[in-house]
Amino acid sequence: MSRYKEMAVISEQQEISPGIFSLWLETKEIAGEAKAGQFLSLYSGDESRLLPRPISICEIDREGNAVRLVYRVAGKGTQEFSGKRPGEFLDVVGPLGNGFPLLPKKAFVIGGGIGIPPMVQLARELDGEKQIVLGYRDGDLFLKEEMEAFGPVFCATEDGSRGTRGNVLDAIRENGLDAEVIYACGPTPMLRAIKEFAREREMECYLSLEERMACGIGACLACVCKSMDVDHHTYVKNKRVCAEGPVFKAEEVDLSPWISQTDKKEGRS
Repeated sequence: MSRYKEMAVISEQQEISPGIFSLWLETKEIAGEAKAGQFLSLYSGDESRLLPRPISICEIDREGNAVRLVYRVAGKGTQEFSGKRPGEFLDVVGPLGNGFPLLPKKAFVIGGGIGIPPMVQLARELDGEKQIVLGYRDGDLFLKEEMEAFGPVFCATEDGSRGTRGNVLDAIRENGLDAEVIYACGPTPMLRAIKEFAREREMECYLSLEERMACGIGACLACVCKSMDVDHHTYVKNKRVCAEGPVFKAEEVDLSPWISQTDKKEGRS
């Protein structure tokens, strides 16, 4: 799998929701190689911040050699990126990680919170019937209108202000939806519930994990997740999210909460 280091030029940036920014980057090689579900590593211009920030690819314009990133400001690095203007440059590496397989099956495309952006390109590329299910904290439904171009969209909000009150699985049940394969990205508790939902219904399921990353290429082992089988690289039950992921088949990863030895001794398991 090819990856490139480029000085990408910013062609557009706007705040699409409070604290959430949409950034278009013009690239030389990255857009032509990128796949739905992959990510880029963006480097800060501040020498005190050596590690790059991984951001999922939201959209790919292969003809225009551009990629779109939608990210939430969560720290000094992303705060720096949010201040960039068209015509400025960002040092980027990508595309990184493994993307989603495009299967000719009726699909659930599920995104939760900042896990919604990487599902946009996937929804665009899936040819078969799809139902898009999005989960939000409140009624600020960023990217919903764009997703409606690719299939019917069902929303859930934690506060009940829009769509189904509850989570994405509540929306699926309330609307009587069904599918043959699940694609999902979002916070771990959501993915854990989706994995169990898929297991109970014997559905094929692919999960994109959100983990903190450092090197982005699998060398530092900072982003390992628990796996069901022994990994050939670490020789323990771990997988590197940046290298073997971020997309995994649901049965490959163990999303159960980590329990310390102290918790076990005190009966909190």
